[in-house]
Amino acid sequence: MHRFDEMHLEANAGLRAHYQNYADWLSRQQAESMQAHRIEAEMIFRKVGITFAVYGEKDEDGSGTERLIPFDLIPRIIPAHEWHSLQRGLIQRVTALNKFLHDVYHDQEILKARVIPTDQVTNNSQFRPEMMGVNVPSDIYSHISGIDIVRAPNAQGEGEYYVLEDNLRVPSGVSYMLEDRKMMMRLFPELFRSYSVAPVAHYPDLLLETLRNASPQDVEQPTVVVLTPGMFNSAYFEHAFLAQQMGLELVEGQDLFVKDAYVYMRTTRGPKRIDVIYRRVDDDFLDPSVFLANSTLGCSGLMEAYKAGHVAVCNAIGTGVADDKSIYPFVPKMIEFYLGEKPILNNVPTYTCRNADDLKYTLANLPDLVVKQVHGAGGYGMLVGPASTQAEIAAFREALLANPSNYVAQPTLSLSTCPTYVESGVAPRHIDLRPFVLSGKTVQMVPGGLTRVALKEGSLVVNSSQGGGTKDTWVLESDRS
Repeated sequence: MHRFDEMHLEANAGLRAHYQNYADWLSRQQAESMQAHRIEAEMIFRKVGITFAVYGEKDEDGSGTERLIPFDLIPRIIPAHEWHSLQRGLIQRVTALNKFLHDVYHDQEILKARVIPTDQVTNNSQFRPEMMGVNVPSDIYSHISGIDIVRAPNAQGEGEYYVLEDNLRVPSGVSYMLEDRKMMMRLFPELFRSYSVAPVAHYPDLLLETLRNASPQDVEQPTVVVLTPGMFNSAYFEHAFLAQQMGLELVEGQDLFVKDAYVYMRTTRGPKRIDVIYRRVDDDFLDPSVFLANSTLGCSGLMEAYKAGHVAVCNAIGTGVADDKSIYPFVPKMIEFYLGEKPILNNVPTYTCRNADDLKYTLANLPDLVVKQVHGAGGYGMLVGPASTQAEIAAFREALLANPSNYVAQPTLSLSTCPTYVESGVAPRHIDLRPFVLSGKTVQMVPGGLTRVALKEGSLVVNSSQGGGTKDTWVLESDRS
């Protein structure tokens, strides 16, 4: 399969211009020195507590497994002109997704125009009828969007960026983007003198600005909190990290209560009214009086306060209907419908298995396709045909036939590779990119995002839960860098 490498030109034809300085520097480094840096990075990450919990795995004492996300010493470098184009495409896409969310919970014009089948939206498990007619501040539903971008060779053999999926519910990973940059600056300060790398450290400031702008109350300093499911959540480190970086209280459901349709936080000085909740808790667990009755992670009455316009929830309840994998194929049509523009960033071609013809094609080509559950996440519940055994393909075929509408299929893209420091030395590994797009009074983002890397040779699955690692992402300030 043809592959695009971020650093090297084809057929040993040399290096891409924006990697030349880095390659010169890397060639002067001793293997022992790089290994020492690698050990130092791991030690610091462990000390800071940059871990994530792995569901379904237990230590000997029966507690959940906590893992360090492997950090790679070799950065992924993106030239300025490529980032500018990516950024335009991301702003366009997230703007259309927010318009779609407002529409489906109000007039449903896109459904009346038959651009998307109505039942595919209204029967979707992520569609929340409770949100019909609810007005949210500035009509913004997804304040923090994590858009997964991959690069693969196009017909001309050049690397082209594609959107692989949209994460609009509780996207995670931004803390690793920030910590990876701090680590690279600590270990290799001389590299930042030879490159003009766009900064990312101001992300918490942009996030806080976005959250404050979401306040439904016209107050100068809205009270914002970060709502976490608690320390056993896989992304708890990130919840605590972002709260600390923004100077906000990190709260759990039991710390909140509702009175007279207002949300309050319990404090040692008495109740304090809350204007904005940056929630890292899924819809189902947010309000036991409306959703799952046995949930202890949310706050009873929250939906009443939300509907009354007394509190903002970021991201809004019900955003999941827009990032469902069965809705993803329609995003290019959303862009045309709401914005009257052609998509700047292309989707990956997708077969929706609820359609008879798409199912037929998928079943006939399982060994060559990637098949995903429409509600799946974290690299679970998917088949990577070329990397699967005949028995795995046969088992997946049965699951597909039993519930075709639960799956979509895509061609197996040859994700771009980037040199990565592994046990055997420097070797190419497949990567993706998750930029974090903030929607407030304007749509903004820090340059780059989280680059995830599949550390297993040949693997296309970059998720940390599947053994993936992360890299620092350098967006150059100008193409002369």
